[in-house]
Amino acid sequence: MSNGNVLEAIEVQKESISDFSFPKTEVLSSASGRMERSWNLHRATSLGNLEKQKVRITFEDSHGLKVVHTTIWAVTQGEILLKAGRSIPLHRIHDVRIL
Repeated sequence: MSNGNVLEAIEVQKESISDFSFPKTEVLSSASGRMERSWNLHRATSLGNLEKQKVRITFEDSHGLKVVHTTIWAVTQGEILLKAGRSIPLHRIHDVRIL
């Protein structure tokens, strides 16, 4: 699940995510891309909970692409949950890479 625009992403700290605004639109156009994202998120969550493995999440808020390095605590039907109650809507995530 690679996006050519990932190089343009701005690295952010997880603490700032609660300040971002997320549009309602889906960032991935293909069903296979959404399935791969879901699989990668669930795998990253398992590794994060069992081994404290961090991931690189590329996502898009209302101002553009962002990247955060963090551990995913949980995946719900609509978002991923990070430390300290922060979350990112699933439909705004472009890519998840295990570090």
